[in-house]
Amino acid sequence: MAIDKHQTPMLDQLEDGPWPSFISGIKRLRDEHGDGRINEVNNDLLGQLEHSYETRKGYWKGGTVSVYGYGGGIIPRFSEVSQAFPKSKEFHTLRVQPPAGNHYTTGMLRQLADSWEKHGSGLVTFHGQTGNIMFIGADTKATQHFFDEINDYGWDLGGAGPCVRTAMSCVGAARCEMSCTNELKAHRKLVNNFTDDVHRPALPYKFKFKVSGCANDCQNAIERSDFAVLGTWRDDMKVDQEEVKAYVKAKGRQYIIDNVITRCPTQALSLNDDDTLNVNNRDCVRCMHCLNVMPKALHPGDDKGVTILIGGKRTLKIGDLMGTVIVPFKKLETEEDYEEMVELAENIIDFWAENGLEHERCGEMIERIGLANFLDGVGVDADPNMLAHPRESSYVRLDGWDEAAEEWFEKQAEKAAG
Repeated sequence: MAIDKHQTPMLDQLEDGPWPSFISGIKRLRDEHGDGRINEVNNDLLGQLEHSYETRKGYWKGGTVSVYGYGGGIIPRFSEVSQAFPKSKEFHTLRVQPPAGNHYTTGMLRQLADSWEKHGSGLVTFHGQTGNIMFIGADTKATQHFFDEINDYGWDLGGAGPCVRTAMSCVGAARCEMSCTNELKAHRKLVNNFTDDVHRPALPYKFKFKVSGCANDCQNAIERSDFAVLGTWRDDMKVDQEEVKAYVKAKGRQYIIDNVITRCPTQALSLNDDDTLNVNNRDCVRCMHCLNVMPKALHPGDDKGVTILIGGKRTLKIGDLMGTVIVPFKKLETEEDYEEMVELAENIIDFWAENGLEHERCGEMIERIGLANFLDGVGVDADPNMLAHPRESSYVRLDGWDEAAEEWFEKQAEKAAG
């Protein structure tokens, strides 16, 4: 029996213009099914979406769907207009964790695609801000079958709900010369430790880890994760003066001044008369701009490590928050270093789980209780690098200011010594 395609005049308009359209992708999944028949699930999906455009209403509602032993990882979607569009009455999404750094082989991808075509709609998205591979469109029965199949050859569900979410890391040292740490190892250490918290939601709200190898922050970790790990260095930037001269010769002094020197946020750069670059490393804030513009001439220093920031997020109870520096610099070389990073994450999650309000992100809790109380609760000493900017009030007494600074530096020296 031939199946009539739903007419979609409003959706068809989304295929106009120069950019690829998700509507075209769903139509291909509907029409190119291999056996000459149309895919009824995607046909009804398009029909319901057209109906939503006509009525300006959404018709998906939630529910509870999970696989055995897990409490999260699946986004349930049940249709409220299933009588008109019965084949898409259940259209659940499965979140699957990608490998660290998003390293795949074509064999892995084909294997996943074959399993999804067998059990689901065929609709897949990579990766979005969730970090997951999103397999979109399966009924309740198929979710278990699909999970069992991909789990047998090594894949696991990601986070959904009030839990530790799927972590993300940049491709890092595998392809990027700006990498300052082992992003993939940091990612795996964190994920492996918190696997139970990913699968069984038991937190006030979501908690995200993201790892970027340098301050370019290709993972948007500072603004999109509760626990951001950023690669950095603490010695002098490496400068190849011959490459600097070659760059000046190719582009001209004025170009270098306009596009490198004057764009340094702390004015730490200057161009000498002989076309060499002078760097005031004491004022450098590792913003990466000059390294990005002159990658052959400038490179990160040799004393590499990470900065850890806490509390980044998008708008929820309060506005967008950038991560707050909690650990200005930490070496990640030995197994003990990685264990200390994981232990810090455990302390933070435990403290937030006990003190966070329902549906409150970690950064919002810090805003509510104050950074000093948070640091005390997780056992981290205050550090001047945690200040976002100096005091704006002119009514601040400076009595004993120098003595307090000396005392702080003495404490740091004592900690370093032993």
